[in-house]
Amino acid sequence: MRALVIDDEPRIRRLLAIALAGKGWETFEAADGFEGIQEFLANKPDVVLLDLNLPDMEGTEVLARLRAWSSVPVVVLSVRDSQDDIVALLNAGADDYIVKPFYTNEMLARVSAVCRRMVPAGKQVYHVADLEIDLDSRKVTRGTEEIHLTVTEFSVLSILLRYAGKIVTKDKLLKEVWGPSWETEEGSLRVHILALRRKLEPDPEHPSVILTEPGVGYRIALP
Repeated sequence: MRALVIDDEPRIRRLLAIALAGKGWETFEAADGFEGIQEFLANKPDVVLLDLNLPDMEGTEVLARLRAWSSVPVVVLSVRDSQDDIVALLNAGADDYIVKPFYTNEMLARVSAVCRRMVPAGKQVYHVADLEIDLDSRKVTRGTEEIHLTVTEFSVLSILLRYAGKIVTKDKLLKEVWGPSWETEEGSLRVHILALRRKLEPDPEHPSVILTEPGVGYRIALP
């Protein structure tokens, strides 16, 4: 696997390169946005770790350029911790957002998660924890037991699975499930998330399948 680190701090680039190499990743580095785009085109990485504060352009511009012609996972690393910033970047196409300073193990786990979500096109059967979820037949089973979901519950679950391992913002879920009336349905989303947890989680009080990203949204935990 190949990772591209775009960050103007040599110390951060070195830290990330060492951590990723320890997990078998080949790493490429860039100190600014222009160099990052050139490295991306030359090396075709499997994931990009992107800082927002670059000397020549905003990381948001780099993200927009990458998203114009690539769906490669992008993990934003930034000192900015505003929920508005995080939500905006996720809605703009970032796959995850990690606030600096961060724990190396958490960073590695999140990078692995966003890469695992890149499943082959056409895949419709997912295995999450002890569940099998078939999107074609709209069936959820645990062993031989079929778990009944309402139409709306299944819609929420299928969107989370489509972006498995990636944070899905509340706004995105609301727009895709409820359409034009989404702005009035945030309470309904919470109710349906709670209902899904009661049906799917081994321990609904301590979710391990549908995880909450506080103030941002939700994501499915991949094995």
